[in-house]
Amino acid sequence: MKKDLTIRAISAIIFIVVILGGILINEYLYIVVFTLVTMIMLSESYHLFEKTGNKPQKYYGIFVGLTVYLLTFFVARGSIPPSSYFIAIFLILFLFIFEIYQDREDHFLSIAFTVFGIVYVVIPMSTLNFIAFPGINKGLFTYEYPAALFAIIWLNDTGAYLFGTKFGKTKLFERISPNKTWEGTVAGAVFAFITAYVISLFFKGLTLPQWLIFAAVTVLFGTYGDLVESWLKRRAGIKDSGTIMPGHGGLLDRFDSTLFAAPMIFLYLKILEYFFVS
Repeated sequence: MKKDLTIRAISAIIFIVVILGGILINEYLYIVVFTLVTMIMLSESYHLFEKTGNKPQKYYGIFVGLTVYLLTFFVARGSIPPSSYFIAIFLILFLFIFEIYQDREDHFLSIAFTVFGIVYVVIPMSTLNFIAFPGINKGLFTYEYPAALFAIIWLNDTGAYLFGTKFGKTKLFERISPNKTWEGTVAGAVFAFITAYVISLFFKGLTLPQWLIFAAVTVLFGTYGDLVESWLKRRAGIKDSGTIMPGHGGLLDRFDSTLFAAPMIFLYLKILEYFFVS
């Protein structure tokens, strides 16, 4: 038991150092770290789909996902125009062409799950690029919003786990995630709001009320992201999405909240930009 806790702790520390290093040091390390993270997550999602008996075009899907993610980074950075996204249309067309050469019964599900992986993993992770290059800063890289997003997610998860394990009795969504409780969820939200308050003392990009709304959006949609991934794993009959993080599972298990929270934070920042900056 002690050995398992040690492994979990070391794995978590390495994970946090790598992610924060990618965010805090510079945009070049950021794109390297998060491109790798996104590709591993996409691979894990295809593995999860395969467990349900489906056969996505795994390697071509990863190639398309890589292209879309990198396009988004350079569009957000201002290096290439948004019209560059049209490249993705041609890549999707080739997905259909490649499929007709496959000898299997259900071609439609193969195409659907290949695209599903990109929609579920790559597009949400791509919104992180626009959070890192917010329009409010005219395309300049900033660690403030991505760092705040992950800090709130991690502290929310920590609070939910600690209090849910000790005091949790009322199930949040037992059919999908039997271990999650309302007590843990509320405690996690309290941790998130405290984190948002501390962030507001150091990061002046938003006011305190705006940071608190930032935390509320992250907690709400992060919780749904967690539940959706739990639902997908339950359908696939697996406990963890992967084994890359000893004691924690796969990267999809670590970023499930981010997949739903990041797009909504991107939208929230765009709303603030429209009403308070333009």
